[in-house]
Amino acid sequence: MNLAPEQLSSHLTRTLAALYVLHGDEPLLVIEAADAIRAAARSQGVSEREVLVTHQYFKWDEFGLATGNLSLFGDRKLIDLRIPNGKPGKQGGEALIRFAHELAQQPGDGDITVITLPQLDWAARKTAWFAALTEAGTVLECNAPDLSRLPQWIAGRLAHQQQKTSPEALEFIAGHVEGNLLAAHQEIQKLGLLYEPGDISLEQISDAVLHVARYDTEKLRMALLEGDAPRCARLLEGLKGEGAAPPLVLWTMANEIRTLTNLRTAIDNGQSTDTALRNERVFGPRQPLCKRAVQRLKAGTLRAALLHAARVDRLIKGLGKGDVWDEFLLLALRVRAR
Repeated sequence: MNLAPEQLSSHLTRTLAALYVLHGDEPLLVIEAADAIRAAARSQGVSEREVLVTHQYFKWDEFGLATGNLSLFGDRKLIDLRIPNGKPGKQGGEALIRFAHELAQQPGDGDITVITLPQLDWAARKTAWFAALTEAGTVLECNAPDLSRLPQWIAGRLAHQQQKTSPEALEFIAGHVEGNLLAAHQEIQKLGLLYEPGDISLEQISDAVLHVARYDTEKLRMALLEGDAPRCARLLEGLKGEGAAPPLVLWTMANEIRTLTNLRTAIDNGQSTDTALRNERVFGPRQPLCKRAVQRLKAGTLRAALLHAARVDRLIKGLGKGDVWDEFLLLALRVRAR
């Protein structure tokens, strides 16, 4: 059974599964989910806990013994298995499949097993061991909310502190903690310490919230495709402050502009948008973004942007005068143009 992280709390008040599998790209959510399961287990009389962390020399017999042996005092226990690299190997995979099959045949004696994994790629999700665990247990994929859902996530966290604020303030917090959910959690806790329960104004939040976003070029790529100039400006300022290499930033921007130029040219020559996207190997989350961007932009605008990128490249190499980061922002504004 698959369970969303926000559903875990109500799930634990009703029942406690024999197996939980936690994975995802956000360590904070994985840690919180594991903590909630352990707390629920303690409240239901699971008094003993055994922690196993896999490594190069880990012996999977230890996991078999932990799940097969009775507690020393005959009590229920929680087996906490952590696989930091997400790769149990051949022996581990066989041990996990064997455990899952045994659990499916015999629902268990009241023991709880929690298996913690990192973010899993498509190959790991298709393995026999992960499929067996998914079928036998309750799986939570703990991924960070994207920027569009982050204000709602923040509002939920504030509600737990009996606090609330305006949509504008939620957007403000989200913009300042984007890409760093642990920092968002810390900032929300800080608001709980600084202010009483109830409404918090934007002014109060702006006084308290630090600029703790974690910037990367992938977010810049997405903001560029969306034509979101304010976000591009914020991301570029963050990348500059973190000492990002200008050639890498230019490559990110120029590569997307070149793709959009090729798409626009193909469409203008009579090719369908879907065929052009496929020929340019644009798949996944980028596809709808590129589709909207190419509808928004004209061929002349994109060619001018490519020429601008070439000028920025010469500027990075010391050929010319000007501020590279200012030119990056001007380049982003070109791509926003309608």
